Amino acid sequence: MSTASTPPTTRHHLLSVLVENKAGVLARVASLFARRGYNIYSLAVAPTDDERFSRITIVADADSAPLEQIVKQLNKLVNVIKISELDPLDSVERELMLCTVKADASSRHNVIELVSIFDGRIVDVGHGEVTLAVAEIPARLDDLEELLKPFGILIVQRTGRVALPKLDRTFTR
Repeated sequence: MSTASTPPTTRHHLLSVLVENKAGVLARVASLFARRGYNIYSLAVAPTDDERFSRITIVADADSAPLEQIVKQLNKLVNVIKISELDPLDSVERELMLCTVKADASSRHNVIELVSIFDGRIVDVGHGEVTLAVAEIPARLDDLEELLKPFGILIVQRTGRVALPKLDRTFTR
């Protein structure tokens, strides 16, 4: 079980890639990684506030590909506008987890309390199970998954990380 303060054992590159919002762009990016043998741990894509562009957040295995090589290859793609490597210490990242857990009348309160500790929400309720949603850093989601296992996880889906640079905290007048 990992904790938020434990550094990951595998090194990752966290990239934010601004691309044109056109059909086939994601396929070309994924194909580039596949052709080069670069391992993608996580991939998330969505339009930005400007509908002409999408932002792709890629978490790639640092051991399978040097950062410079990844950036060079991505820059060769016509639809790529900008590539930024995000340092985990200088960025804000989250991952969404949806999870359905067994929760009968005797255990439901315990599951709800655990979910609230992780600032999650119950988004659906059945007779013997609940579905929860939690947006957190990946290590905290790992911790929550471990704590939910004794109740019985029926299904879990995680989105992959999204990230943005931290805001400047210097004071200006």
